[in-house]
Amino acid sequence: MYGPGKPEGPHERTPSEDWLIMGGSAPRRDWHLPVETTSFVDRRTELAEGRELLARARLVTLTGPGGVGKTRLAGRIAARVARAFPDGVRFVHLSGLHDPALVPHGVADALGLHDHSDRPPLEALAQRLRDRRLLLVVDNCEHLLAACAQLAAALLRGTTGIRILATSRHRLGLTEEHLMDVRPLPVPDPDGDLSAADGYPALALFADRAAAVVPGFRLTAANRASVARLCRRLDGLPLAIELAAVRMRVLDVDQLVARLDDRYRLLTGGSPAVLPRHQTLRAAVDWSHALCDPREQLVWARLSVLAGSFDLETAEAVCAGADGAATATATVPVTTSATVPVATSATATLPVTTSATATDSRADAAAERGTHAAGDRAPSPRLHPHDVLEAVAGLVDKSVLCRETGPAGGVRYRLLDSLRHYGLERLREQPGEERATRTRHRDWTQRQAAAHERAWFGPGQPAIVARLRADRDNIRAALDFSLTTPGEALAGLRLAGTLWFHWHACGAPREGRYWLDRALDANPGPTSERARALWIAGLLAGCPEDLTRGRHRAEQARDLAHRLGDRAEAAHADYVVGVIRLFSDDLTGALDHFRTGVARGPLPGQHLSLVGLDRVELACALAFLGRADEAIDVCEETRRLCAAHGERWVLSYVERILALAHSVKGDRDRAEAHGREALRLKLAVHDVLGMGLTLDLLARIAAERGAHDRAAVLLGGADRAWADVDRDRWGSAALNATRRAGEERVREALGPAALRRAYDRGAALALADVVAYALDETEGEPPAAPERPAAGPQPGVRLTRRETQVAALVAEGLANQQIADRLVIARRTAEGHVERILSKLGLSNRSQIAAWVTAQR
Repeated sequence: MYGPGKPEGPHERTPSEDWLIMGGSAPRRDWHLPVETTSFVDRRTELAEGRELLARARLVTLTGPGGVGKTRLAGRIAARVARAFPDGVRFVHLSGLHDPALVPHGVADALGLHDHSDRPPLEALAQRLRDRRLLLVVDNCEHLLAACAQLAAALLRGTTGIRILATSRHRLGLTEEHLMDVRPLPVPDPDGDLSAADGYPALALFADRAAAVVPGFRLTAANRASVARLCRRLDGLPLAIELAAVRMRVLDVDQLVARLDDRYRLLTGGSPAVLPRHQTLRAAVDWSHALCDPREQLVWARLSVLAGSFDLETAEAVCAGADGAATATATVPVTTSATVPVATSATATLPVTTSATATDSRADAAAERGTHAAGDRAPSPRLHPHDVLEAVAGLVDKSVLCRETGPAGGVRYRLLDSLRHYGLERLREQPGEERATRTRHRDWTQRQAAAHERAWFGPGQPAIVARLRADRDNIRAALDFSLTTPGEALAGLRLAGTLWFHWHACGAPREGRYWLDRALDANPGPTSERARALWIAGLLAGCPEDLTRGRHRAEQARDLAHRLGDRAEAAHADYVVGVIRLFSDDLTGALDHFRTGVARGPLPGQHLSLVGLDRVELACALAFLGRADEAIDVCEETRRLCAAHGERWVLSYVERILALAHSVKGDRDRAEAHGREALRLKLAVHDVLGMGLTLDLLARIAAERGAHDRAAVLLGGADRAWADVDRDRWGSAALNATRRAGEERVREALGPAALRRAYDRGAALALADVVAYALDETEGEPPAAPERPAAGPQPGVRLTRRETQVAALVAEGLANQQIADRLVIARRTAEGHVERILSKLGLSNRSQIAAWVTAQR
């Protein structure tokens, strides 16, 4: 096996044997692998080879032409070896990324890491993964080869338990790299003996996909030769075969072959000669494109600007309209109560206006005007939303679009990478069409971001977090377009600033700093958008050493906002100045600062989240200074504000400060109750940073109650959260005093050995299990850590008689074909026996089978 390590998620578990059986659609497992929506063709040889390579090497790259099935094969190989990785398998989609600097962010997203540090991204990533034992599947590396090579080098040299399975049309070029050439599916000679043709994967794939559109279709003596001829003409490329099979809805197999030959003659000057494989796929895609109606062709082209998956609303906004005017209206899955009125009876002591009023009106108006230069492009063909709906349905039917399940079970769609690149080529054939489409996409993203910002202080926060995670590749595409296209930079600055709550509250501070730095460099002029971006950049300061620069930026933002007469942005910037004073351990200065801000009261256009956080930080300073009763009073007032709007994120910090204040007073029952409520709220919005802080506090409260073993378990569990959030940013002595107090009490009470045992029990748990234990949902005992994968066969495992024979022949050094010859069975049968032996014994390669056989003797 690959060695022991720490389990991560509560969902990591050993696959059942049915997952390892070939054929049929694989069930979804919580290994963060893509959901398979269609059956997988028999590729036992490649699966066995991939498994063997991963057993020997830490970097394996599947190479091959587009459409050959590298992504599906990588997912299946990963599923086969998943049990060997106690920290799981993570799948990184790179097709939606185009900026090499964002590759580490894409990996961090896939791993669920929240990087608050200011270290170089690859160094920080390797540091965070140094103790992990996991398989990283990095898909579609070819357009980011240098960045992917740097990623692989950093992880291979900076960790010991990370293995990488990459897919790419080209090798990464590292000395540690082991290559596996993924070839097209074998196809029988259509003019030869076809008695065994049904066992060929290419024909089986065509028959399976054809049966999906022509119920009852199967291979027969009458059609086998034609199907074989078609698959051979398509070079056995799975994507090309799938696209052709969809045509069975209107043509029979012979007609398909004839029409495909006609298309090949166009490409080869009159002869249906064999084409290079990349041209074979191109011909198949051209053919599918020609069979789409003009509306579907236009929607296909326009959707190609989207880097990731998307929903129907987004498709309508990007594709409908003309000259950059989108017709769809941004919506968010929240209630109207999330928008705060001028004053409510529930908040009589806090009269506030609609959140983000000033900034939103500017953003929406700018989006309607558009910031692009209209004179450099031709008018775009006009589509209406209904046209887009019909075209999307048609493209799904033709297998151009893949249907996926999105957040809360909603429907989303995705263009396969090869088809997206094709659509983009078609889009660029029309002068100005690409810019017009990208502008519509960016403006739609801005309207969505503004709607999410307005709704953020309300009950829809979990849904907003899920939506933003699903849309992150498209958000990146909109930002990149704005910051690389002349005349669009201000819109990019506006979008990066509107997403402040995403960068700050949703665990993306490093990426937020990246986009804000680029946008600020591109927009030096004195605008409200710049003022906003400056204070957000200050808020996202990466480490204690960066706090000085963060404060300078916040003060610049405050001064600029005052000059522009934008009192709301000035108040937001002033909040950041106070936060940095608090984290710099200037407790008295921070106290005076926030007292002044709270006494000033909310301002028109000020976001309620920041109004609430002003009070949270005031209460925090009071609690740190031992003035617990005053802190509790401030918290209770803020809690009423949050409750009036169904808000959770700010409320979770209110509950944590209440827990700290009651702990200072010695009221441990109330402290623990508020701490648990804070943890529940933080779990709801997946605030990993907040969970780490709260678990530290609950550990201290447990230690104060004399529950030292429980406190040690919670300290270990807290470090599961801190493993995903760099503690460097939170280096305040006052903030970390909570952790130190708990550790010192437990160490004194238990001694080093007992402390280590209890700590390790907590550190071995998944974060969700730690939270359940902290909330007393496990009847006082921490749940058992997920079992480590076996380093060999488990007691009671038995091989069948035939499997025992095959294992003995493997031990003799025989290859699969030699085993087949010796036992007078088919090679595929021998391969299946070897795969089942590996699965049953919990082994990963043939040499381990040989060692097991020797031990049995």
